[in-house]
Amino acid sequence: MLDEVFFSRVPITNRHKMGKIQTFLSRNGLDIDDDVEYFVIGKHVSGQILACGGIAGKVLKSVAIDKTHRGSGLSLTLMTELTNFAYELGRYNLFLFTKPQNFNLFRQSGFFQLAQVDDAMILMENSPNRFQSYCQQLKLMKVAGDRIGSMIMNANPFTLGHQYLVEKACAECDWVHLFVVREEGKDFSYLERLNMIRAGTQHLKNVTVHPGSDYMISRATFPTYFIKDQKKINHCHAALDLQLFRDGIVPALGITHRYVGTEPLCPVTNHYNESMHYWLASAASRPNKIDIIEVPRKAIGGEPVSASRVRRLLSQQHYDQVAKLVPKTTYQILLSDDVQSNRLKSVAA
Repeated sequence: MLDEVFFSRVPITNRHKMGKIQTFLSRNGLDIDDDVEYFVIGKHVSGQILACGGIAGKVLKSVAIDKTHRGSGLSLTLMTELTNFAYELGRYNLFLFTKPQNFNLFRQSGFFQLAQVDDAMILMENSPNRFQSYCQQLKLMKVAGDRIGSMIMNANPFTLGHQYLVEKACAECDWVHLFVVREEGKDFSYLERLNMIRAGTQHLKNVTVHPGSDYMISRATFPTYFIKDQKKINHCHAALDLQLFRDGIVPALGITHRYVGTEPLCPVTNHYNESMHYWLASAASRPNKIDIIEVPRKAIGGEPVSASRVRRLLSQQHYDQVAKLVPKTTYQILLSDDVQSNRLKSVAA
């Protein structure tokens, strides 16, 4: 039966074929996330789609098998085709999010569990030990001390609010580990944000700025195609991300505290902050239990300093007001020719 199935690759720009893929996924209770770039489809000689799977960066998404062919071995063949395509694209470290009932299928395809949220979602990757190897590398950056702080930043861009949070943590801790979220946004690239953070913290002598890793789960790439409830999506994202931090990064670096700014503006980020207390600071987090330090947002002009506020002012070309909300180092980067050019390109796109 499998010799009657032929595989092909479809870019999402192929509207005709994407319409058929969308119909097939809808029949199987799935959707297509906005970040999917390609699909691999398995079609019967009659032209009927029997299987498909998508590639979004390093994440495999929207994997589906027609119910008439489940258990036939088609799923393993699809996963082989999908991973081989990803490898050809130079994407060797692959991840997928799935429901727990699909665990065995993906385990047979060479994926291993990283974390799980109840009966809602499992995060898997195509290596049994890559996360452990990453944590071993982090151990080389470990600094001795009674109070070791940590924080994770997007910094889109790096503001005086971000700088205030880092300075406070450095004043209260023997050492601070600052992780930068690794994602490419439409406003500022990962490297631009990393440079802003490094420049804005170079006066501090007890902080390590860590480049982003695949184990800081980006909301931009988090799947929504098989969960429709936004609250459940937010819960799963926070739970998976914080479990990886707690179980791997905390013991690797001897972290005792995590710093975060209070979030009066964004309900999603506020939910994430609240989730930290359960996943990192409650009794359920032993033996890697740490303290959560919520720092009130720095305010300027009676309004909390936020990256979104800076982006809004930049779009309005109110550079004099931007200068009041960001460190001089950030301001210089924002006005550099490279960053200005990249922002113009993103607007044009």
